[in-house]
Amino acid sequence: MQGATFPSRIQQHLARTYALDDAPAVDDFIRLTDGSAREALLIRHADGDIEIALHLPRRAITPGRERTFDEICQIVEGVSHFLYVAERARRELPATQLELELQAEVDKYVLLVHGDLADEVEPLRRRHEAAPHGAGRFEPERAARIRAHLFERVTFMDPPGTETGDRYRIANDLAARFAGRLEAEFARHGRHAELLAALRRFYAAGQTEKIALARAA
Repeated sequence: MQGATFPSRIQQHLARTYALDDAPAVDDFIRLTDGSAREALLIRHADGDIEIALHLPRRAITPGRERTFDEICQIVEGVSHFLYVAERARRELPATQLELELQAEVDKYVLLVHGDLADEVEPLRRRHEAAPHGAGRFEPERAARIRAHLFERVTFMDPPGTETGDRYRIANDLAARFAGRLEAEFARHGRHAELLAALRRFYAAGQTEKIALARAA
């Protein structure tokens, strides 16, 4: 993956995690934005096909600068949305907006806690550089700090009582529950194969099953 762009690194990690095959390269669909614009996935249905453009802040993927936690989360969210829409279209299945937001919240958790993305943010870096890398690594205290950043210290763009605001809050709550279950049942006990199976089942599920899996925590 040396030389890969930041969005493509995220895509490759998610594709490995969920065993996704033949997904289109996200880099080909990215449109950079300037100013205060945030991540946005634009979808248009035309003659039975889906046209996609992923808008990402230029500052967040500019090489040579340290990204903020918010910028990393925006890129992960955008790539997550892109991959999920592409995979559901490949399987000829619908995707709701709540599904997209919920899966993106879970994907942020997966990449930050069980991947290496948190090492790019100073407050979340590993305390011990000698900690082993790769699959199977789990640091409970660090995971708790990351979950707090993801699910508790959150500022929502839309107020409660609005459709968008409520959707983001529901997705946040459900993802927090699911992440807690993954840690309590699998990660803390070294049951990494079962953790991966649970993640893949969640990814393949539609909205109703996703909600049930999260609420079972």
